[in-house]
Amino acid sequence: MNPPASVATPSLRAIGAAVDIYKRVFTQPALSPPHPVRHNGFDLDVRVEAVHAETDDVVSLTLAGAEGGYLPSWRPGCHIDVFLASGRQRQYSLCGDPRDRHRYRIAVRRIDSGGGGSQEMHTLRAGELLRIRGPRNAFTFIETAPSYLFIAAGIGITPILPMARAAGSRGRLVYLGRSRDTMPFLAELPAGTEVRPDDEFGTPDLPALLATAAPGAAIYVCGPPPVLDAAQRSLFALNPTASLHTELFSARPVTDGTAFDITLARSGQTVRVDSTETALDAIRRVRPDVVYSCRQGFCGSCKTKVLAGSIDHRDRLLPPGERADHLLTCVSRSAGGALTLDL
Repeated sequence: MNPPASVATPSLRAIGAAVDIYKRVFTQPALSPPHPVRHNGFDLDVRVEAVHAETDDVVSLTLAGAEGGYLPSWRPGCHIDVFLASGRQRQYSLCGDPRDRHRYRIAVRRIDSGGGGSQEMHTLRAGELLRIRGPRNAFTFIETAPSYLFIAAGIGITPILPMARAAGSRGRLVYLGRSRDTMPFLAELPAGTEVRPDDEFGTPDLPALLATAAPGAAIYVCGPPPVLDAAQRSLFALNPTASLHTELFSARPVTDGTAFDITLARSGQTVRVDSTETALDAIRRVRPDVVYSCRQGFCGSCKTKVLAGSIDHRDRLLPPGERADHLLTCVSRSAGGALTLDL
């Protein structure tokens, strides 16, 4: 079903703007700038249509509208927010077919040492209802690149898979993982994909992989922090005309922090934030029910009002009007001295 002209025109403008950005980045040896996240997405109820075990610890879930009909359209790189019965909120990349307007597909790796969201997602069964928001896009696929190199590590294959399909013959996908039995969607990879599990090929040499990209290529990397860090350190010395687009699938460790105190105004409790932990982790020791989701500073779930103290903002979300008296506890810190939060 084609959208009405009143909807299509802004979409075309947005695509045109993205193309202009890509052209400006295309010949400059710099990281593609972080894309602002649209956070006023659709809220709707969906039904779990199917649950499929992709590996021992990864399940895919197919979601359909609770009352049938079309779901909001999406482009490769989009994710949805999922609201769970426990009150947890989590984001998952869409990894199905954007042309299928009747269902979404997401995949979830169970992390037993995490905050419980992935474990709760693994308990879902066909027929259950969920509330979701989105789709939203913080990992935009630029459609006009002359060529693409996609590097997906582990569950990072989820946003990359629709991109690699969309790129067609202009794209090349390298899929990294611990072993083949831990890597979901092996049977769905585009022809020519290089599957490089560690137990067969050893630890991946990211610079060597990046060096295979053509001049001016759009390079998309998704996976854990070491993979992204290696790409950011080495790419532009190897290929100064390339553009690098990244998405992280786990929170970065805190390596440059200073310890500080947080006072929770509503209870009067004070917690110490260690130099190597986030404010969110410290708060969760006394308030395990505090709301959070992405742990990377882009979803806004942990936004908290600051009643006193100076803020070191490290997020991608807050507009200028909120930065004086709000912070995202998952990434931002004190700029010096204690903070008092409205918690």
